[in-house]
Amino acid sequence: MKTVLPFRPYLYLSYVPGLLMVFIIVLVAACTTGCGTRGSNPPAPVLSGNTSVTVLLSSTANDQLSQYEISFNSVSLTSKSGKTVDLFTTSQNTEFIHLNGQAEALLTVSIPQDIYTSATASIGPANFTCATLIPATGGLDISMFAYGYVPSNQVTVNVPTPITVTGAGMGLKLDMQVSPSATLPSSCYTTDLEPWSINPTFDLTPVSFSSPVVEPLLDGRITSLNPADNTFTIALAGGVRMPGASGDGQILTVKTSNSTVYQGVNGLSLLIVGTFVDMDATIQSDGSQLATRIAVEDANTTSMTVSTGPVLQTNTAWPVLVELSRQNQGYLTDAGLFPIGSYFSFGSAAFQILGRFANLQSLPFVPSFDASNVFAGQNVYITTQAITWGYPPTYFPLTTVTLMPQTINGTITGISTEGSFTVYTVMLAAYDLIPTLAVQQGQTTVLNDPSTVLIYVDKTTSMLNKQPLALGSVMRCGGMLFNDNGTMRMDCGQVNDGVAVQAGTQAPEVAGSAHLPQHSVAVHRYLRHPVASK
Repeated sequence: MKTVLPFRPYLYLSYVPGLLMVFIIVLVAACTTGCGTRGSNPPAPVLSGNTSVTVLLSSTANDQLSQYEISFNSVSLTSKSGKTVDLFTTSQNTEFIHLNGQAEALLTVSIPQDIYTSATASIGPANFTCATLIPATGGLDISMFAYGYVPSNQVTVNVPTPITVTGAGMGLKLDMQVSPSATLPSSCYTTDLEPWSINPTFDLTPVSFSSPVVEPLLDGRITSLNPADNTFTIALAGGVRMPGASGDGQILTVKTSNSTVYQGVNGLSLLIVGTFVDMDATIQSDGSQLATRIAVEDANTTSMTVSTGPVLQTNTAWPVLVELSRQNQGYLTDAGLFPIGSYFSFGSAAFQILGRFANLQSLPFVPSFDASNVFAGQNVYITTQAITWGYPPTYFPLTTVTLMPQTINGTITGISTEGSFTVYTVMLAAYDLIPTLAVQQGQTTVLNDPSTVLIYVDKTTSMLNKQPLALGSVMRCGGMLFNDNGTMRMDCGQVNDGVAVQAGTQAPEVAGSAHLPQHSVAVHRYLRHPVASK
């Protein structure tokens, strides 16, 4: 089979393409002495007309990949009688790693009420990214594995149980199972001879809107405002884009209420078109979006660019960091000047912690985040008003650096208590970004044990796990990750069932699917600088 060799750009980097809703009807028959009843099957729901269906995106992932983006051409459902309906047929670009254990609305469509038993998806360009160190040199490497399109026989949409579409409104969660969706070589860094493949795999399940569905950490740009009815539209941040293409993702219409919490701005009336916000929302019973929290980290909209993703490197010589841009949006993105990985100077930046977690002051340690304790692997939201890349040590000068929640996946090795918190000692996999990147020389901070995280869980934590948290089990936690004098500690906001730690490759090899010669490419970005990477 033909092997596709990677393109290797150096120094400055330019972008390279590419519940279950169970209706339980309890029949209660009341009778007096002497009467009897016989059991009967509950009547099937009457299916007629259409239902408003919101497609929700989510993912289930361990920590091996840093980014996974695909472009949907279409997603279709097939009923038990063989009828097919399209959920959408226009291109939808989505990034899934930031959705690990979360939910995000893609679009809403009206479809016929029916019982659907299978689904298919057509996918165009797709890519996944991981970061590691080059074995021979110890230099930082970002490897992107990309297809120009994904063959249909490599796309799987599982429908675990039949989906009954009924009622006025409901959701369908398209949850990417990341581990079987990407076959890596023996490591993130490949010598170009090892096979790999892209095999997008999803579980499609129904979601009831009988209670609000939480959508945390929606980042985007306000595109319109309607103060008269307290609503606005927001273009969510997209993932990696072709040069010159907009970084905008899907457009949502959002309502606000008297209970909406504002951070960094005093109310809806002070927002303007072009403001970048971080937002929590809930989908209401009627399918509408309601903002519960709206935060503005940088109110200056002039030539604004924002990016969210993990820190890959910090530096003792200069106030410089490297960020892997999982999602980006704004001036530099629209101009095609924003690569997936680049250097940023933070000498004049304001360091801050996202104001989403209300229990920070209750923690048995002092949570802090600043230029002296930022470390590789932390998830940050950065802003800049730069209009071009600057020469070292200027690079892209940052205005703000905000610590954001992130999801980690690891094995529980200890359980204890501190005050009102249960503390889980969790060991990270060897391929996790934090232990992988901690051995880089010349970094601003050094962690005492980069493979171990102490995770703090209290009554404010959303416990969504079905498997018990016990010694030896794998735990997936979304929360704020801090460097406490060299010890990693996480304030956990949500617990999900863990994802199996991969011993070697990301997933079993898919026969005949690796290195499709007509459209696959592996791209290495070697981030090298005589000072910043030494």
